Amino acid sequence: MKSRPLPSWLILALILAGLLLLALGGYLAPLMRVITTPVLQAQTAVVRYVTAVRDYLRTPTDVQALRQRNQELEAQVAELQTQLALLQQQVADLALYAALVDFARAHPEHEYKTAQVIGRDPSPFLHYIIINLGSDDGIRPGMPVVSAQGLVGQVVAVIPRAARVRLITDPTSRVSVRVTPSNTEALLVGSVTGDLSLEMVPLDAKVHPGDLVVTAGLGGAYPPNILVGQVLSTRRLAHALFQEVAVQPATSFADLRLVLVIVNFRPVDIAPLIPTPGPGAP
Repeated sequence: MKSRPLPSWLILALILAGLLLLALGGYLAPLMRVITTPVLQAQTAVVRYVTAVRDYLRTPTDVQALRQRNQELEAQVAELQTQLALLQQQVADLALYAALVDFARAHPEHEYKTAQVIGRDPSPFLHYIIINLGSDDGIRPGMPVVSAQGLVGQVVAVIPRAARVRLITDPTSRVSVRVTPSNTEALLVGSVTGDLSLEMVPLDAKVHPGDLVVTAGLGGAYPPNILVGQVLSTRRLAHALFQEVAVQPATSFADLRLVLVIVNFRPVDIAPLIPTPGPGAP
């Protein structure tokens, strides 16, 4: 009797079952490694190639986006730098206002009006500033002008909304001062170069570098006890009648932006009271 062949599905099932048993037993691992390694290598190469092509195609777009982003960031940095500069200026202005308030509190006998410096004399031989207060604001010629550090000068001309201030460094400026602690009286004069010096200082006067120079209040042009500066140096010449004294001003005139005008001080012209030599006088 001839045996019947096994069905193909049964043969396939037996083969699969055998392969499963071999796989579970670890006998097919070397074979699977041999089979899968080339496949995995090929798959990795394909992925790498596709990624490179994609990056290459996207590069122009990325560069353009980066350039645009860089421009946006540069604009933001410029704006922030502008804002920082404005904030620093505001802080400096507040500090300057606070210093002016401190000066006013230290001299409560005076009344003040705050003015901004809006111009300077272009001449290298004259020393003037222009402020934004004038006759409409009650400013009159002769009113003293001070900074947070000390004496600045005197109003010499006004228009409705502005005034001209002659600085103490001007060659025509004359201020009666007192040097402390020796209480030596002298005359502070300006110069073409803007340097300050004292005239009429006796040779025996005890004036030393570092001594303070304040207004004396003599002559009627300025109120007393306003700081002018410090003695910078002294010099005694053999045949001179007076000492040569250089003064460092307390106010930095190159940096003036805000000043105080003393509005309750009225200068007095004492020239008519000073006797002059008669026609026959030598």
